[in-house]
Amino acid sequence: MEFLCVFSWVLSLLLIFSSSSSAEQYVLRDGSSLSVEKPTDVLLSPNGVFSAGFFRVGVRAFCFAVWITKSKDPTVVWMANRDEPVNGIGSKLSLQKNGNLILTDGVRRTQWETKTASSSSVELILLNDGNLVLVTANSEKEKLWQSFDSPTDTLLPEQVLTKDTFLTSSRSISNFSSGNYRLYFDNDNVLRLLYNVPDTTSVYWPNPAIMPWQSGRSTYNNSRLAVLNLLGNFAASDNFNCNSSDYGGKILRRLTLDPDGNLRIYSLVSESRTWVVSWQAISQPCTIHGICGDNSVCGYDHVRGRRCSCLPGYRARSTTNWIQGCEPEFEFSCNSSKFDFKSLPHVQPFGFDRDGFPSASLEACKERCLSMCSCRGFVFDYDMTNNNGYLCYPKIRLFNGFITPSFSGNLYLKLPKANMNSVKKISTESRLECSRDFAVQLNRTYEKARGAWSLNFLLWFAVSVAIFEMTCIFLVWCVLFRTEKDSDSEAAKQGYIQAATGFKKFTYAQLKKATGSFTEEIGRGGGGVVYRGVLPDNRIAAIKKLNEANQGEGEFLAEVGTIGRLNHMNLIEMWGYCAEGKHRLLIYEFMEHGSLADNLSSNSLNWEKRFDIAVGTARGLAYLHEECLEWILHCDIKPQNILLDSDYQPKVADFGLSKLLNRGGGDMNGSSFSRIRGTRGYMAPEWVYNLPLNSKVDVYSYGIVVLEMVTGKSPIGIHSLDGGMATEHGRLVPWVREKVNGGATRESWIAELMDPLMANEYNVDKVECLVRVALKCVEDDKDSRPTMSQVVEMLLQNEGKLSKIHSML
Repeated sequence: MEFLCVFSWVLSLLLIFSSSSSAEQYVLRDGSSLSVEKPTDVLLSPNGVFSAGFFRVGVRAFCFAVWITKSKDPTVVWMANRDEPVNGIGSKLSLQKNGNLILTDGVRRTQWETKTASSSSVELILLNDGNLVLVTANSEKEKLWQSFDSPTDTLLPEQVLTKDTFLTSSRSISNFSSGNYRLYFDNDNVLRLLYNVPDTTSVYWPNPAIMPWQSGRSTYNNSRLAVLNLLGNFAASDNFNCNSSDYGGKILRRLTLDPDGNLRIYSLVSESRTWVVSWQAISQPCTIHGICGDNSVCGYDHVRGRRCSCLPGYRARSTTNWIQGCEPEFEFSCNSSKFDFKSLPHVQPFGFDRDGFPSASLEACKERCLSMCSCRGFVFDYDMTNNNGYLCYPKIRLFNGFITPSFSGNLYLKLPKANMNSVKKISTESRLECSRDFAVQLNRTYEKARGAWSLNFLLWFAVSVAIFEMTCIFLVWCVLFRTEKDSDSEAAKQGYIQAATGFKKFTYAQLKKATGSFTEEIGRGGGGVVYRGVLPDNRIAAIKKLNEANQGEGEFLAEVGTIGRLNHMNLIEMWGYCAEGKHRLLIYEFMEHGSLADNLSSNSLNWEKRFDIAVGTARGLAYLHEECLEWILHCDIKPQNILLDSDYQPKVADFGLSKLLNRGGGDMNGSSFSRIRGTRGYMAPEWVYNLPLNSKVDVYSYGIVVLEMVTGKSPIGIHSLDGGMATEHGRLVPWVREKVNGGATRESWIAELMDPLMANEYNVDKVECLVRVALKCVEDDKDSRPTMSQVVEMLLQNEGKLSKIHSML
């Protein structure tokens, strides 16, 4: 009882101590800070309209933000760390005496900073217009930094959008992390809205089907500025101009790029303190890209609003989130005799055309699509420009589909003949619920840092007063706490990856049953053996059982951590994992056609497939190197690690040897590895000579793989120039160079190089393109090699026009 009294007294002291230091403030001076643990630690604008402080975005997760307090609910208009929330304990925003403003989380790690410096005193002020500014504390008030220069999803009145800034939508209404839509100035000086996800980027406003000048835009003014003024006019330097419906009155407004991809002006109704839409960029919401996902269509009417529906023969991947799209209820194959087409009037999927051609008959268009394994259907429409026939657009992906009576053409959907009579029509009942929040709440839990000396003193004082009569209870409590901590440590270790990636965790017993006690082996490598298995939900999976040596867990953590950050159509998809005792297993999607290595010596890969594999692999690597959240080096590109799906589309796999480089961690050129990684014959010279490493090691390996696809010869076992077998590293490259440089004509050296399995059935222009790009990739000097994005660009040039490719080489 005495102990409880003392403890209550201590808590009262702590409350008095903390409350005495909390007060509303208008200026943060150097040497001071705002604490996440003090709700009243906020900056207020002099007019009381705006506040700046820590804003809760999840469970124990906070972002430093500016929000409007005049509205009924706080309306966030800017965030410093929207994609890297900090912990709810111990985090601070500190203004250092050197002029730098830093945000630290619960373990005193810098999450965000202004990177400013000043020899004089500085202060942080929230202005009446909502601009958070860092200025010198003198009469000049020199501006060192301002939030208006780095907008998130909102422009406030008089805040200028420039060529160097852009708006990015939030993930959802309650998830403030970066979403899929962007407002920016393009290279042609036009203000655009962009759908932007790892495997797809597409402009949807202004209408991409027409030229900018047809939308009233100008491409000649390169100042690239846009601003919403105090009266409700939003204007840009490309001649775009619009007024809010309540134009003229000086009321509080904001321009926001919403999670649904629409750009809107909101006006605050003073009586109800609520926001109303006074202008929006897009009146037909189905023209916004990405809202319904793959293999679906969007429909709209004034009664039911916007709704998403699966195409016939497809089912929704998720019953709650239409962004995930739909999946086929059947299996695709290259057997054209098993498929036919279902006509869907007025359905128009945008983009992803493959070799569209004019003046085509319906039958010719059907034959073209049936001959392409990757074709999912085609759009057939009358050619309004030439009035001389129809246009045929085969589609390799059914995306951004919408139903509109104004579209006169039809979508011909590729379906199995056996399913043709049983597929349902497009449903009109499933409505997209835009208000539903599908985001997983963020959780920021860290080991709590040690408190201040005064807090420690008070706590130890309370313990010392009660120590005598509470000794026994205290000892028992220590034993119980230690036991609980030890029992939780393994669970925390096992649950870390699941929390970080969201993958499903399987038990070892489940996977043993799925694989029939690991009997059907489908591949093996240095890290472990891969088995075919059937998961409890009847999905066929590739289950990789890592070696149980000391490096097994390290490779497991490397691969799970890497793939958890990836999302690209040319990278392998992981479904789950098992971390139980000494067992470490990874569960991947099953690739029907195995690896590229399995197919190179067979007749299954014609020339078109080989070229598509080269392009797809390059796209996957370009994403790894340049587009994902962290720079990733694969370090073991070879045919065995390029898997082929049912359409022979490539997916780069096996990241057990990958090297992650945090974007904030500095230069990639300084990367170092503890040991040589990769496979003999595909390794860049940097490995052998212990030179600094960067993404060019993957470029070199990719070039070797391409040469192997073209020639059909392995880099570690080809005929040498004297007729024998050359097994030493690097013989394939000089052999190809000699053929290219010594050939009388390109047709002659191409004929000598080509894999005999091609039987002269190949495209000479594309072969030359592939070979020359590959030879550039395998230059000894890494700085002479192109990046993977440049490789993709070169490969996608017109196959008959190599002049641009030559100039890039």
